[in-house]
Amino acid sequence: MVKAVKGNGGSGVMGFRSIIAGALLLASGATSASATILISEDRGGQIGHYLQTFAVARASGERVVIDGNCLSACTLVLGLIPRERVCATQRARLGFHAAWMPDENGRPVTSPMGTQALWNIYPNHVRSWISRNGGLTRKMIFLQGRELNTMVASCNQSPRIERAAISSDRITTGSVRYDRRARAASSRR
Repeated sequence: MVKAVKGNGGSGVMGFRSIIAGALLLASGATSASATILISEDRGGQIGHYLQTFAVARASGERVVIDGNCLSACTLVLGLIPRERVCATQRARLGFHAAWMPDENGRPVTSPMGTQALWNIYPNHVRSWISRNGGLTRKMIFLQGRELNTMVASCNQSPRIERAAISSDRITTGSVRYDRRARAASSRR
């Protein structure tokens, strides 16, 4: 099953409390799924969509494999999914920036409320890295390689997950993908 989370990197902060409440309601009704979430070439989007998607994934107990770009709101995975259920392949690259919204003319403007929401969701170790690298601004900062592996487990350290990522169909570009075969492969010893 494929779950697309599309967007343009906007913050989607209107009715932020309603979005969080909706995400919590969705998560409370989620049941255990037989899928591993594979993230590859995700450019981000509205915060609310990611809050909902990751709340459901968190409640279901699914594992997340980051394989490629996970940019903007996609990086919320670090604060919404338990650390022990997330790993990153050698190709993983996370991109962080301030949240934004279109103004009345459609031009992007920084959203202080959306940026604060991102900041509040990130775990302390991610906040520290962001602060050391210039903070959440309009400029994207990237976390990858060894530095990423100090914060997110390498999938290479978990051979069952790495096998799952390799054995699945080619990971889709675009967004978050749920792959039932990958989960089945990751549960075998």
